[in-house]
Amino acid sequence: MSRNEPPLRSVSQDPDAPFLPRDVWPATLAPISQLLDDGLELGPVTVFVGDNGVGKSTLVEAIAGAYGMGPEGGSTGSRHTTRRSESTLADHLRLNRGLGAGRGGFFLRAETMHGFFTYLEDNPGGNDPVFHERSHGESFLDLVAARSRYPGLWILDEPESALSFTGSLALLSDLRDIVAAGGSQVILSTHSPILASIPGAEIYEVGPWGYSRCAWEDLDLVRNWRSFLDDPERYFRHFR
Repeated sequence: MSRNEPPLRSVSQDPDAPFLPRDVWPATLAPISQLLDDGLELGPVTVFVGDNGVGKSTLVEAIAGAYGMGPEGGSTGSRHTTRRSESTLADHLRLNRGLGAGRGGFFLRAETMHGFFTYLEDNPGGNDPVFHERSHGESFLDLVAARSRYPGLWILDEPESALSFTGSLALLSDLRDIVAAGGSQVILSTHSPILASIPGAEIYEVGPWGYSRCAWEDLDLVRNWRSFLDDPERYFRHFR
């Protein structure tokens, strides 16, 4: 495997797939229609930030599905599922893979991790801990550590929901090391200014308008957190 080629160079609409009408969900979401119309180049680390409901999770879940990962988390080829909730967007995407890059990968979807941990405990392999005997955050970090030795595509959907401040810093360090080791790539959807600060990331702010590149310090996410931490009382006064 080439250590310099990321698993994915870009993602775009598959011209051989049936056309997804722009008035049909999820193409009614501006970021999704933008992806289908314009495509998206991917670097070693790509981060999507934005409010709930704008489409960032739909976007990263579809990339994971098109890559062959389980919709509720897992490695390439995983088919663990409990209740289908993902869109059909994956069926409409074409992935431009890196020449000579590996095809392995792992999808961490925070909202379905409880069921995925149960699946792993029922189908043990390697030296995995008993995840449900650990805290949610500890289990999450244990899983990343156990899989980090395998290069490939890492897709994470809002992992901060499982993590404390120090846990977020630990994951940030792990992801930095995974990319630095070569042969791996990270696509991350997050509400966390900590995780969005991963070195070398191409950051996209996602909203009702679509998505656009943005520097970390210019993100609404970062400005809003700074404003709140500077004067929390300002927000309580607003809601009185």
